[in-house]
Amino acid sequence: MRAAPALPALPSSPPTGIPSWTAYAYGFIGVLVFSMTLPMSRIAVAELDPLLVGLGRALIAAIPAALLLWITGSRRPTRNEWSGLALAMLGIVVGWPLMSTLAMRSVPSSHGAIINGLLPLSTAMFAAWRSGERPSIGFWACALVGAALVVGFALQAGHGALQTGDLWLLLSVVAGGMGYAEGARVARTLGGWRTICWALVASAPLLIVPVGAMAVQVPSLPSVPAMLAVAYLSFGSMFLGFFAWYHGLALGGIARVGQVQLLQPFLTVLVAALLIGESVDTGTYLCAIAVIAVIAVGRRCAVGGKK
Repeated sequence: MRAAPALPALPSSPPTGIPSWTAYAYGFIGVLVFSMTLPMSRIAVAELDPLLVGLGRALIAAIPAALLLWITGSRRPTRNEWSGLALAMLGIVVGWPLMSTLAMRSVPSSHGAIINGLLPLSTAMFAAWRSGERPSIGFWACALVGAALVVGFALQAGHGALQTGDLWLLLSVVAGGMGYAEGARVARTLGGWRTICWALVASAPLLIVPVGAMAVQVPSLPSVPAMLAVAYLSFGSMFLGFFAWYHGLALGGIARVGQVQLLQPFLTVLVAALLIGESVDTGTYLCAIAVIAVIAVGRRCAVGGKK
C-alpha cells in the first residue's frame, strides 16, 4: 500500500527580497475596503446591538464563503494550516469585529482611527513572533514613525483625549494584528481567498446559536441605512476585502506590506469627503504624503526570516 503524502508545513520564512508593487497594490485594495468599517459600524450600532453586528456580519459572510468553496471544489486546509486558521478566526472573525463594534457604541469613528493607526505595528510584531519574519532596525524605526504620524493626525482631528471605549479598540488592535499575521501565514500555502473563506465557514457553527438568539429579539426591522451598513460590513469588510489583503501580505511579507494600513485613517477621511461632503484640509494631504514616504522607505528596509 502506498504511503499517504506528507502534509505540507507552513512556511517559516517570508518572501525574500524587496516585494513588488503588486503586493502593495493588493494590500492597498484591502485597506481601501477596510477604511469604511468603523463608520459603517457606527451607523449599524445606532439601531442594533453591538454583539449582533460584530458577530452577525461574520455569520452572514460565511454564506458566500461556503458557496465559493463548494463551487470551486477547493481543498480542505491541512492539519498544519488549521492551527493558523484557528488563530486567524479568533482574531479577525470574532475578536476585531466584536471589540471594535463594542467601541463604536461609546466613541466616534475618529477615535477608532487613532487606535487603528497602531494595527500595522501590531501586525508586524505578530509577524516577527509567529511568522518567522525578522524586520531590521530601520524597518522598526519606519513603523514607529508611521504609527506616530497616524496617531498624531488622528488625535488632532479627533479634538480630544482617549475615552473609555478606546480600551475595546486597543484590544481589537491586538486581535487584528494576530488575525492578519496568522491568516497571511496560512495564505502562503492555502491562498488568500481560501483562507478567509475557511475561517468564516469554520466559525459559523459557533456563531449561529448566539446570533440567532439575538436576532429574534430585535423589536423591529432596521432602517435601510442600517441594513446597508451591515451588508457592507458582511460582504466588504468581512469577506471581499480579505481576498486582496491576505494575498498582498502573503505575496510581499506580512510586516512590510502591513504598513500600507497606515493610510487607512486618511482613506476614511477622503471617502467621507466624497460620500457625505466633509471637507479635507491641507494638513491631511501633507500628513498622508508623509506616511506614503515612510512606507516607501520601509519597503527598502530588510525583512528576513529565521536564522
